[in-house]
Amino acid sequence: MDSKSKISLAGLGVVGVGLTLSYLFRKKIWERVFKLTPANYQVKVEKNLRLLMPDGVELATDVYRPQSNQPLPTILLRTPYGRGGTIGLPMVFISNRFAERGYNVVCQDVRGIHGSGGEFKPFVYEKMDGQATLEWIDTQPWSDGKVGMWGPSYLGYVQYAAAATGHTQLKALVPLVTQSNMVDLADNGHALDTIMRWMYIIDAMSTPGLPVWERVNRVMRCEVQDKALAPGCYHLPLDTVDEVVLGKTVQFYQDWITHFHHEDDSYFQKVDLKQTIAKMPQAVHFMGGWYDLFLPGLLRDYAAQKAAGGSPYLTIHKWGHYDLAQQAGTVCEALAWFDHHLKGKTNGLPLKPVNVWVMGADEWRGFDHWPPPSQETAYYLQGDGMGNGDGDTLSAGRLSPINPPMFDEPDQYRFDPADPTPNFAGALLSTAAGMVDNRELEARHDVLVFTSPPLLNPLEIIGPVRAVLYVQSSSPFTDFFARLCVVEENGRSGKRTSGRSLNLCDGLLRLEPGIGERQPDGSLRIEIDMSATAYRFQPGQRIRLQVSSGTHPRIGRNLGTGEPILTSTRMVVQEQTVLHDGKRPSALFLPVFEGRG
Repeated sequence: MDSKSKISLAGLGVVGVGLTLSYLFRKKIWERVFKLTPANYQVKVEKNLRLLMPDGVELATDVYRPQSNQPLPTILLRTPYGRGGTIGLPMVFISNRFAERGYNVVCQDVRGIHGSGGEFKPFVYEKMDGQATLEWIDTQPWSDGKVGMWGPSYLGYVQYAAAATGHTQLKALVPLVTQSNMVDLADNGHALDTIMRWMYIIDAMSTPGLPVWERVNRVMRCEVQDKALAPGCYHLPLDTVDEVVLGKTVQFYQDWITHFHHEDDSYFQKVDLKQTIAKMPQAVHFMGGWYDLFLPGLLRDYAAQKAAGGSPYLTIHKWGHYDLAQQAGTVCEALAWFDHHLKGKTNGLPLKPVNVWVMGADEWRGFDHWPPPSQETAYYLQGDGMGNGDGDTLSAGRLSPINPPMFDEPDQYRFDPADPTPNFAGALLSTAAGMVDNRELEARHDVLVFTSPPLLNPLEIIGPVRAVLYVQSSSPFTDFFARLCVVEENGRSGKRTSGRSLNLCDGLLRLEPGIGERQPDGSLRIEIDMSATAYRFQPGQRIRLQVSSGTHPRIGRNLGTGEPILTSTRMVVQEQTVLHDGKRPSALFLPVFEGRG
């Protein structure tokens, strides 16, 4: 061997040692960041296995196995977002972390996307394919017969689907930011932004030949998505939005809009799993976020599983749906859950089965159940017809715990579908989700604002929030949207004398004949479910309620005609009235918590 060859080999050796040290260093960092226990196993990876489904379709699957002579529990991850490659790196990272701690990991591309065969029809085949994969795991010599599943969003939905088969091998689940009933995407006015954005993301992931940087930009950058989706936000009719946004017909979008408004058809029955909650294993740890669009559904699923005799845990973080790094951080919590239910370890679980992050206090509270005991307290809308405030939100309507006067001038505004009330953050399928300053929104003439005086003492609310409104509309087909905000103590800002107005939770009700309670004077009593929150108001802060008739494009605008939502193009301006007096006491109801978790 000549000297140059020796130098080259020596150089390669140095590089190899460097890469090894770098990997070990990064591994230690990740263990510290995610508070993981030390790794106990070396990991062997078998890539690109082809699992045969009952109809002959093959699904691409990777298996991560701890180097052990003993059968071990298995964690199943099924994803439409890629089990590898640039976009799928989180799955590689998470699979390795589980495997290093004594779990076989089966990571699989769902049908019709990335490396798997067949046609991608969201939600439709997940029960069949999940069951077939569980049966395959059961035949493997490295499996001890116990399986858990983990994952957010679609990776959470496939857990419901696998559990719906009643497979006894499935012992523990950790679904994050998801829900059992994806038909809700079309309820309450068609979740336009969510459906368009997800369609765009899936297209970016599955389009062949797309440069890596462009694929990552389309999947991860909200501003890139917003620019691409802008033409679709105002396009009518909605049944051709896919052609406007992507320049082509997207079959699964067409399937959704065709079937999701017909609850009795077979497509609906395949994708709505809320009736199968009772088949879930006893051990389910639901995890959500205060600004996740699926939080209301997740809370319903938790309640249903508990009512069915399960022993679920519930953890609510401060996340939005797209807080991917924080969701990856739940690997530590998931490991504790799996160690307990798949390996029989007795330590590591939270002391209480329900744990929620209280915003404003910036601390965790633990409870025995959800919602915790609270005193529902009414804050009545008042204001002599000044809910608009002419842009000055503190001279607008008032919120008061005192019953409204017998006579109080109602508030009126006009909702124009051609210039719809825009959405400001909140529960979105994007990195723009969360808490933002709402003052620009509140200055619009189609938004009513009702604000309490500055609080003298701390006020903590934990649980579901609702609004009861007495309303009139020029159209029987219209929307009412209510949003709870905290107003900071920040002094003056031009004409607006309030500090920042930060959104906490909200909800929308779509009206049509038969919805609401008709009053003797012809008005309607309606109740708006505003989801749930946990927040500690500080002295000097104010409570604020917004009332409007849109949150576009988060929810598709109500055109006011009652014509089919997917094919309608005609728009009608809607004249709205909110009444708040002794006979029609419109109010915000808050779950005031006085104990300690």
